[in-house]
Amino acid sequence: MGFTVAIVGRPNVGKSTLFNRLLEQRKAIVEDTPGVTRDRQYGIAEWAGKSFNVIDTGGFVPHSQDVFEREIRKQVLIAVEEAHAIIFMCDAATGITDLDQSMAHILRKTDKPVLLAVNKVDNHNRFLEAQEFYQLGFDKIHFLSSMSGSGTGELLDELVSHIKPENEDAFENTELPKISIVGQPNVGKSSLLNALVGQERTIVSDIAGTTRDTIHTHYNLFQKEFILIDTAGIRRKSKVNQDLEFYSVIRAIKALDESDVCMLLIDAEKGITQQDLNIFSLAEKKGKGIVLLVNKWDLMEKETNTAKQYEKELKNRIAPFSDVPILFVSAKDKTRIFKAVETALDVFENRQRKVPTSRLNEVMLKAIESYHPPVVRGNPIRIKYVTQLPTVVPSFAFFCNFPEDIKAPYRNYLENKLRENFSFSGVPVRLFFRKK
Repeated sequence: MGFTVAIVGRPNVGKSTLFNRLLEQRKAIVEDTPGVTRDRQYGIAEWAGKSFNVIDTGGFVPHSQDVFEREIRKQVLIAVEEAHAIIFMCDAATGITDLDQSMAHILRKTDKPVLLAVNKVDNHNRFLEAQEFYQLGFDKIHFLSSMSGSGTGELLDELVSHIKPENEDAFENTELPKISIVGQPNVGKSSLLNALVGQERTIVSDIAGTTRDTIHTHYNLFQKEFILIDTAGIRRKSKVNQDLEFYSVIRAIKALDESDVCMLLIDAEKGITQQDLNIFSLAEKKGKGIVLLVNKWDLMEKETNTAKQYEKELKNRIAPFSDVPILFVSAKDKTRIFKAVETALDVFENRQRKVPTSRLNEVMLKAIESYHPPVVRGNPIRIKYVTQLPTVVPSFAFFCNFPEDIKAPYRNYLENKLRENFSFSGVPVRLFFRKK
């Protein structure tokens, strides 16, 4: 199971800048205005050979100080409860504020690792001024500048030191497929689980966020056996008004880490949202099999080509990885839900597929012969040999004379040929080019 880190702090201390630096890409919007980060941003970072999930917990612009404190407190409590480690960011330019003090008070109570990162320490005077942050009561402080990157290496060194091999999960050693149900609050995840197992395993209500804990169900019906992972559980009504989107993000990430294939539910009426796309992208990066389920299809007004047009639009949104099964289901009416299970098990088989080297070369060298790689700097690129690597995610090594000169369009062509000739529907495929 993956290690999850949440970056917390009051608005405009540089959380999103640090998040972008950890992911080595500009994913979060960065502005010098408090409250710019409204959507939950999350991704995978890597340091010293260890990878971990990172969540940027930006708040929104409040209308009063009371609302402000309540929102910040809410996010910190969720991060403390759900993440494995917390990066607590403060701002050396502003100094300690009341919000920093109240946040520190909450964080001192947790037994999880809390890394205090004082940002915007970009000169000697700031470094001297930043010494005041020791009064927050944390043993070790990291002084850094997330804009320039100075000090982030030491922060990451300490962070990855907390990543230990997970305790053996109850299902870790089983060879049964592990299928997760993920999606935004109130899209019907619990209804789908109940419909599949034929009993009220989870509470179902119209209140978004009734579901909270990850549940493992051993499914063994109709000659199908697998572990069903649902981000489901019982939450008291008093908890429902907490930050549900943040909960759903962390729960989805945990479910993804534990599964082989994920069934991503989307609401037919709302369509695929940015958060759905984020979860889809994360599943792809983690090399998980994916099945897209368009739930509540019974509520849609339909014409002759409604499903075909809807599927076309979905594939445009998830491109370039569009070789993904899409099913239109209704968990409430139990429409096509068992077809969804069969499809997820097919995707699991696709993810396990090993192609014999002789067959692989026979097909792929013929495809290369019919469409040669472009000539680069006057040098013709020659791919001599292809083999599948012994990895969990289907990965292929192409041996050629100039591996660094293979560009994205030709890489996509080769991936498409692999998908045409060998069934990898719903599975991310990795291509590597090596010197012959």
